[in-house]
Amino acid sequence: MSCLIKTSISPTASSLLRLAAESSVLKTQTCGIASYIHGGQYMHAEVVRKKGKNLLSDPIFNKGLAFPPAERDRLGIRGLIPTSLLSVEEQERVIMEEYELGWADRAEREPDDEIIKSGVSPDNIRKWKVLQSVQDRNETLFYRLLMDNFHEMAPIIYTPTVGWACSHFSHLFRRSRGMFFSPQDRGDMASMVYNWPSSQVDAVVVTDGSRVLGMGDLGLGGLGISIGKLDLYVAAGGFHPRRVLPVVLDIGTANQKLLADPKYLGLKQPRLEGEEYYSFIDEFMAAIQLRWPTALIQFEDFQSKHAATLLNRYREEYLMFNDDIQGTAATVLAGLYGAMKAQGLGPEALKDQTILVCGAGSAGSGVINTIRNALMARHGLSREEVGNKFYIVDERGLISTARADLAEMEKLFEDLSSFAETEASMEGMSLLDTVRKVKPSILIGLSGCGGLFSADVLKAMGENIKTPVILPLSNPTSRAECSAADAQKYTDGRAIFASGSPFPDVHMHGSLIASSQCNNRYIFPGLALGAALGQTGVVTDAMIQTAAEALVELLTDEDVAIRSTFPQNADIREIGCHLAARVFEQAMKEGVKHVNKEMLESYSHGGYTELKQYIYSKMWYPNYRPLVHVS
Repeated sequence: MSCLIKTSISPTASSLLRLAAESSVLKTQTCGIASYIHGGQYMHAEVVRKKGKNLLSDPIFNKGLAFPPAERDRLGIRGLIPTSLLSVEEQERVIMEEYELGWADRAEREPDDEIIKSGVSPDNIRKWKVLQSVQDRNETLFYRLLMDNFHEMAPIIYTPTVGWACSHFSHLFRRSRGMFFSPQDRGDMASMVYNWPSSQVDAVVVTDGSRVLGMGDLGLGGLGISIGKLDLYVAAGGFHPRRVLPVVLDIGTANQKLLADPKYLGLKQPRLEGEEYYSFIDEFMAAIQLRWPTALIQFEDFQSKHAATLLNRYREEYLMFNDDIQGTAATVLAGLYGAMKAQGLGPEALKDQTILVCGAGSAGSGVINTIRNALMARHGLSREEVGNKFYIVDERGLISTARADLAEMEKLFEDLSSFAETEASMEGMSLLDTVRKVKPSILIGLSGCGGLFSADVLKAMGENIKTPVILPLSNPTSRAECSAADAQKYTDGRAIFASGSPFPDVHMHGSLIASSQCNNRYIFPGLALGAALGQTGVVTDAMIQTAAEALVELLTDEDVAIRSTFPQNADIREIGCHLAARVFEQAMKEGVKHVNKEMLESYSHGGYTELKQYIYSKMWYPNYRPLVHVS
């Protein structure tokens, strides 16, 4: 026997239950509270149940940069936004300026801006803003767009357009991305890193903004280059966007223009220097390793006087590298091997070249020492023999052993004296006279001095050798030592050309001549992937050299036919995977102690082929997947 009991609720009762339920939901979301203040006013506050990134993403409670310091600590957002404070009135004025005149239009009114003069158009800035808005609301779609249109979009999200974004960073700032550390955070970095929402980070790109893309000290704006680098880590290297972290060390600025700018969001004080500077970065490195002990750390755009010191300070203890020193050097080495291949020569032909380098900063140091290491380790030359292959010119002319402050210069340029010209009478010789006297086959520009390779210099290079190799590597375009058109014009179309900034290919004598871009983006995603996924513990000089050699393996006959020194049409993921596999192979040859066991098993079982399959299987792809909610 059973009994069915039917119940009903009156419309009035139903409405009351619904209102009660809605009230309960609202209370879990927010609660406005107030208390009476003597004198007739009230203190109002909001109760929030979100912290950190979740709070910054909430359009109701996000205050932008108006969070006072105490709230930043309480709500877990310290380090997630710049240290500056902007009231709602100040934020309103910033938005109204853009409302009345957009950034593309503003760029048109800044014809003397260095980046605009370099060829970045207002339309490039419009495209950058479009892509930023996509990245803010849908990262999967953003990276899908970037992967499918890489050659078109890379110059927008990376060099040269990112240089404009860095120089205007404080004016453009709308939504926080990455982490900010300042001297006010000393002693607290170990706790601050836990404000970052991801418990797994595979790669960190950090800058102090002191030497951004050859434009000098951009302070807080350096974060733009950290973001741009990691966008390429994801697109070309297959890193997961939730597992990368861009960082800026906001330690002051020497840029007087920034210090005088009321809208500058960085710390308005002189830069930290000396032991205070190094102890600050020591704490940062320890904090990163504390929370993410397996993360790879890439140093980016540190000024010359600190870059080499920091690299030597940390390279044996952390999985890290400096892209300006090592990444640039590997890219140049790859370009030189590519130039040999474009002449129908093997990589061993590099040992027979005479190389003239313009620039004696950290980039020059990294390039020359990396080439030296390759010539010694791979091609059997002695240190003295390699030293005799190089000539270095700086703003004072040719560097010789007679240079009065040579020992002081070695603080910025490792082992400079071994590359210095031994004939004292040549000290200070001009670039043109040096080219005419030593007759280099390769001319490399790392000077940051636009137009340094004059018509006379280029003509002299063309007189020295049938196929001169011309590499004006300084960024941005306005600081390139020469253009592709001039390099071909003054060598009668015989030069092999590669530059740091993009230049169009040249048509001459009925043929197309490639204007290759010697850009770090070819090297660092694959190098980083091989080291981070492989968990190699350190990044060795031999791993850097191997990345360069691996890139040349991807040059096709079509590339060689137009004298391209870098693979023109290779898929970006194929480049990243191939370099990662070769870098891991080299790490195994060197017997690194700590390594990814699964990756090692794949390599041991099936060699290079199975190793690549494993790497591909670990790459993140920007596809929509079914979502499962877990409370």
